Amino acid sequence: MPALLDDTLNRVVRRYRLPADACKFPPTPDASPAEALAIVIERAREAVVRGEAPDAELKRRFIAALAQMIRDAMRAESGDPVFQAMAFRHRTAEVREYASLAAHAARDRRTIHAAVNAIAHPAKQQRTPPGRQRDALALLHASAASGAWSEFDATLRSLCAEHCAGEFPFERSLTQLLDSPELSRLRRLELLASDDRVRQYQSLWDRHAHRPGSAAAIALGIASKERGAQVEALATHALELLARRLNEAEGSLASYCVVNSMRVPAAMPASHERAKTEWDVVLLRRAKANGEAAAWDVCLLVEAKASVDAATTDFPRLLRGVNLLAHADENTVYSFLTQQGTVSVRGASLSALRTDDASLAKTVLYCCDAPAEASPRLLGAAARMQLLSAEASLVFANVLATEHDADSSALEPVWQQLLESPKWHALLYQYPTLRRVRELMVHAEDLQLAVIAALY
Repeated sequence: MPALLDDTLNRVVRRYRLPADACKFPPTPDASPAEALAIVIERAREAVVRGEAPDAELKRRFIAALAQMIRDAMRAESGDPVFQAMAFRHRTAEVREYASLAAHAARDRRTIHAAVNAIAHPAKQQRTPPGRQRDALALLHASAASGAWSEFDATLRSLCAEHCAGEFPFERSLTQLLDSPELSRLRRLELLASDDRVRQYQSLWDRHAHRPGSAAAIALGIASKERGAQVEALATHALELLARRLNEAEGSLASYCVVNSMRVPAAMPASHERAKTEWDVVLLRRAKANGEAAAWDVCLLVEAKASVDAATTDFPRLLRGVNLLAHADENTVYSFLTQQGTVSVRGASLSALRTDDASLAKTVLYCCDAPAEASPRLLGAAARMQLLSAEASLVFANVLATEHDADSSALEPVWQQLLESPKWHALLYQYPTLRRVRELMVHAEDLQLAVIAALY
């Protein structure tokens, strides 16, 4: 790594950094249950790493904090409507069936519409002479488009009853539609939607302002995207300043440039599944020139995020993305599409990438414009939801909902899962992961200030 780049990264203020020891946030009487849980979980992890069993006091504090977090979430007015909806679904068979059907409804609708279009697409209607067959096609298509599946079923039955006597070439397709499992599920979903318990479940979801697909969620997504674009612009400007300074310092020995939206080519010899395949801002160093073509080495990968939570959620994808790049063949030159055009990057610089802390600190940054919190949230949203979604947590919540009191010892299985289940490994290690993310995070203004300081 060029000394000037190394110096710049060392200069950047890390305002989001967390202490290595979660004891810097000792539990206080007014600490939130989530904060208390984060600290207890970290104490438990440290015991596990030492090869020790967490003591009974840690277990007691974990169960007490989890019970209080559930009680808070179940409060009628000030609680968490998403968790309340989850608990309601857990205890109500009709709601569970509705939620299961709703999860696949979009796919079922697409299947039905595709089958109807294969028979009665408007273009096919136009090619059909006026008469009974054309009218039947129009009726079929309009009925499917209405999304009223009981009526669509009735339309199919009517068409079959009237015309399934060899008159139309699509009679077999009508029968297949009528007997399809997709239509059966959509009709059942439509029926369940009128159930009072399902309506109560939906009302809980409607209280959640950021419900997926809601106007508030869409507006939030747009605002977040705009902020991300602003952060990316600031990071790009800072790296362009740095690239100019590096070019001045090294003269003819090297040449640096900055590109945006660098997309990983399909030729990269590793799985792209769930890996980051597009990098927001990248600092490149010219490796060698071959006529008009130039090969480049990757120096710094920057991701723009609107919040700390967004970076924390993104981190597993980022690690997989770095590993994907590291699988490059060191003797191959890869073509990456960017906003500035196609750039050729040497596999040797990619295969040298690593995901250990020291290597990431020299090659990756998360850039953000959110203010540093006075009291950082120590338990991430995903970790909180995993704790609340545990079977024992939902059972405890439903006892609260029906009996207004519950024995918190029923939450002991969650503690055992945390310590023993591989599925809970990420939650047990959530504080170290949060620290790693925040070590890589810089404020956009701090990055610019560090670059400017390096110029003088």
